[in-house]
Amino acid sequence: MQKLVTDIEQVVGIRVSEPQVKAFKLYEQLLLEWNEKFNLTAIREVEQIRSKHFLDSLTCFLAFGDHKPTSLIDIGTGAGFPGIVLKIMLPKMKLTLVESVGKKANFCEHVVQELKLENVQVIKERAEVLGQDKDHREKYDWAVARAVAQLPILAEYLLPLVKLGGHMLAQKGETGPAEAHKAERAIKLLGGHIRQLHTICLPGVVEERYLVVVDKISATPPDFPRRVGIPSKSPLA
Repeated sequence: MQKLVTDIEQVVGIRVSEPQVKAFKLYEQLLLEWNEKFNLTAIREVEQIRSKHFLDSLTCFLAFGDHKPTSLIDIGTGAGFPGIVLKIMLPKMKLTLVESVGKKANFCEHVVQELKLENVQVIKERAEVLGQDKDHREKYDWAVARAVAQLPILAEYLLPLVKLGGHMLAQKGETGPAEAHKAERAIKLLGGHIRQLHTICLPGVVEERYLVVVDKISATPPDFPRRVGIPSKSPLA
């Protein structure tokens, strides 16, 4: 765990307190236990959990800069990445985790309870539904997603949830730059503007990683997001 703490300080530039280290240890333990019964994540080795889940999630801080979220929604969070990891480091942040797969949503609820995280809501629902829900539409400082869908699809999931002046963040692999180029028109249509494509280098990880940062500069037209399943079947061009 000391290597993770050092990597976080060197890569992300933030210090980890002893209570936060304990939270990561418990989170890791719960993930390993649940993974024996359910296929929550393909990554099952401790060192890879720490680098490819915990550290990778915390690289979001490089996108936040001086605009750290007070409210954040994580779409398709899976086993809680990056949302729960960010919550450990930003305890005052209001967090909404969205996961349509029941066993993964249940795991997130269990982790939230075990880590005694406050002001966290876990919702078993599709992003398209929440994007048209007045309680969630254009309510968040940041909407984030990690390896959920191609960027034109992801933009339709995330941008309707972001308040004017807020931000969308997509964590992407090696296809990040190509996806960003392909999604420019869709993002503009949905009220966004690509501000930054941030290259991420993780210690011991060969694969390229990118943070695609989008600013919400105008309201999302009311027709978006479209009905459940339509964004993925017919992505905006």
